[in-house]
Formats: sequence, structure tokens, C-alpha cells
Amino acid sequence: MKKIVFTLAKLFAGLFVCAVGIVMTINANIGLSPWDVFHQGLSNLAGITMGKAHISVGIILVIIDSILGEKAGWGTICNMVFIGIFIDLLMLNHLIPTFNGFIPSLIMMLMGMLILGFGCYLYISVGLGAGPRDGLMVALTKKTNKSVRFVKNSIESIALIIGYILGGHVGIGTLIMAIAGGYFTQFAFKIAKFNVSEVHHRFIEDDIKFIKSKLTSDESDA
Repeated sequence: MKKIVFTLAKLFAGLFVCAVGIVMTINANIGLSPWDVFHQGLSNLAGITMGKAHISVGIILVIIDSILGEKAGWGTICNMVFIGIFIDLLMLNHLIPTFNGFIPSLIMMLMGMLILGFGCYLYISVGLGAGPRDGLMVALTKKTNKSVRFVKNSIESIALIIGYILGGHVGIGTLIMAIAGGYFTQFAFKIAKFNVSEVHHRFIEDDIKFIKSKLTSDESDA
């Protein structure tokens, strides 16, 4: 029971830290990350909050990931829902300041990228599945046999173009995050001494099979 509580606490702490990092990059106000350009464009089009746009895109991506054969874990579902909720909580209550000066904004954006990297470490390390966007990257990498970098850049380029057409904010920060985002995540993982390749994920499908086997075992014992 203690292990389950610790795992869930670490998962939700990670999702909240991710949301803090994302909102910091948004409030830096020098350009959004490629995915957030898309989220903001969708937010403008549909008249919904950034958090709800994040959740809506996540739902669609989880469905696409499943069609492509990428399994979802409970962490995937929580990522899909709660990062969006936390983003709205932070933005609607103005819990993170907005900067207009370029240097303070740049510092805030860089800090946000690093904090987002630590959030990713926390939630991925519990082994309950990757987020919908990372799941899409993994699924398409397997299907196309292209490099992770090529697939990631292609997905983010498409999200960026569509988001820009829909009115998402593109600036110098967008370019910086598109180029340096992966390096900041890698740096956060290095500080935490975390090797993502050593994580063995438990998926929802595994829990369903476990429950079925327990029920079958109980029936046979009866």
C-alpha cells in the first residue's frame, strides 16, 4: 500500500511540475513551444482554455496511439487529463507571473524548460506509461523506421504550422524550445541520474490481464 501511495504521489507531483514548467514557458511571452502553439491555436478556435485544449489533443492522441499499437498506461491517462487541469489552475489563478522584458522572459523560459524536464523525470520514472505526445513519437518511429529526431521534428513541425495558422503565438522562444527542449530534458535527467531506457512500464492491458487471471484462479479454486 505504501508503494502504491508513493508511486501515485510521485506521478502527480511530476504532472504538476510539468504543468509549472509549461506555464512558465507560456508566461515568458516570447513564443510558445511547437505543441503549445497548436494548443493555443485550438484554444482560440474553439473558445476554450489552454488546459482544455491540452486535454482535448491528448484524448485524440491516445486514440491514435492505440490504433498504431502503442499501449497506454495509467500514467498516460493521468498525463492526458491532469496536466491540462493543472495548467488551467495555474493560469486562471495567475499563480505564475508574466514577464515582458526580453532578458527576464528568456530566463523564465529556460527555467521552465528545465523544470519541465524534471517533471518528465518524475512521472516517467514511476513506469506507468508515457504521455500521449511521446507515445505518438514512439509509435510513428516504430512504424516508419525513421530516427526519433526525424519523427519528433516532423510531428512538432506539423503541430507548429497548424497552430500558427489557427493564431498560436510564434516567436524567438519557439525556435529556442524547438532546438533546445530535448537538451534541457536530457540535462534534467542527468542531474537526477535517471536513465529512461531502464524504465519498465506497466500498462493498463497488464492490469486487466492480472485481474482476469485472479478471477479465473478464484473461480477454479471455488
